[in-house]
Amino acid sequence: MTEFDLAIAGGGINGCGIARDAAGRGLKVLLVEQGDLGGATSSASTKLIHGGLRYLEHYEFSLVRKSLAERELLMKLAPHLVRPMRFVLPYVKGDRPAWMLRAGFWLYDRLAYSSLPGTRILDLADDPAGVPLKPGFHLGFEYSDCTTDDSRLVILNAIGAREKGADIRIHTRLTSARREDDRWKLILQAGGTREVAYARALVNAAGPWVMRINDVILRQSSVHHVRLVKGSHIVVPRLHAHERAYFFQNDDGRLIFAIPYQDQFTLIGTTEVDVGDEPDLPSASADEILYLCSVASRYFRSPVEPSKVVWNYAGVRPLVDDGSGSADDVTRDFTIDVEGKKNEPPLVSVLGGKLTTYRRLAEAVLAKLNKRFVMRERWTADEPLPGGDIGERGVPGLIAEIMERHPYIAEPHARRLAYSYGTRVWKIVGPTGKASDLGLRLAGNLHQVELDYLRNEEWARTPDDVLWRRTKLGLVTGPAEMASLKAAFGVAVSEAS
Repeated sequence: MTEFDLAIAGGGINGCGIARDAAGRGLKVLLVEQGDLGGATSSASTKLIHGGLRYLEHYEFSLVRKSLAERELLMKLAPHLVRPMRFVLPYVKGDRPAWMLRAGFWLYDRLAYSSLPGTRILDLADDPAGVPLKPGFHLGFEYSDCTTDDSRLVILNAIGAREKGADIRIHTRLTSARREDDRWKLILQAGGTREVAYARALVNAAGPWVMRINDVILRQSSVHHVRLVKGSHIVVPRLHAHERAYFFQNDDGRLIFAIPYQDQFTLIGTTEVDVGDEPDLPSASADEILYLCSVASRYFRSPVEPSKVVWNYAGVRPLVDDGSGSADDVTRDFTIDVEGKKNEPPLVSVLGGKLTTYRRLAEAVLAKLNKRFVMRERWTADEPLPGGDIGERGVPGLIAEIMERHPYIAEPHARRLAYSYGTRVWKIVGPTGKASDLGLRLAGNLHQVELDYLRNEEWARTPDDVLWRRTKLGLVTGPAEMASLKAAFGVAVSEAS
């Protein structure tokens, strides 16, 4: 039997963000996740830290302003993960009028108060951004936002929570929770092991499963409800040489991103499809893949066809059901429900939210509990995420230092390590003095020493945890390398073939 101040169900970005914040304020924290950290919605985003330009159409000015403020902050707290990028929106006559786009970009820049460059007008007939596009595009708008690695952002928050004393349990289910006097009695199941724990407060941050946990496990009703919306993405070979992304208008009013991804690829997304109450194992349908290919092909010279898709993925977003007719119109802001009488241990349910505002959401959750606990002051706006203490040299300086101290590490390898781990890279390569110390090369430029780190420090238990969440090397891993990685995990090749 273990006693905690705060128990959190759900190891996505919100759950891990709450755990890190709470542990840093002095609370004894337990987080349980039924699968891998960030294994569902939080690893299936468009990989953006952004204000949400399109939310201006729905008059969500407050959400955009808050998101832009968080974008600015996260660039400082995790400079290796949150990276500025310029986005190009080609103007199409008959879609949103040019005056509306100009007004929207002007407002976006005003709301940001950002260190990033503002919007500028492009002549796509002369600018390199027009080269990959079909002839006929002339007017374009270029603006700033940021990209990120969503899965790694989750992991960094989990590491930060653990460093502050939180107990992080993966592949652990919350099977029962009942109030017992002034605390929650929790029944946890991990494999064949059953455990009882107690907590003075419980946070349901289970994302798409938030209502299922409330209804089935906790037997608690919620004032609000979620609307489950699937977003699918495709990845194709790189469609252009420059480093800018594109933001495309489709003739149905939707807006689609095409983003340089992992050097060799382009990420295209997303769709918006209601999925009822079934959040489990979402996948991109053939119709969604065809839709994304069609939108991209409307703009790019080189046709984007389903046969060119090298990877696709889908995630279910648990949006607050605000009664909007279209899934595209549903708010991306979050809502926090608190249930429990004055003398009862509280249940806090997290509904909605977006990747960009996870840190602010965590602060809001703890604000709801400030009468329950004596906590230290807010702190996450001031302390870098693990690996983010890079300093003025920036990531390029870190890459140069890796190569100087370890000349047997090639530039592409050093670059991937720096952008993935920041200063935590020294936990991986620091003890090595020659190429052979890196160990067997398993997949791409993943060596045994990095795999050991991922297993010991980042909760990686399967090849998929490594290839598709901790790294994205699954995109360049062939059958022989996959077999090597499975062997390193002790997995028979026939088991996962």
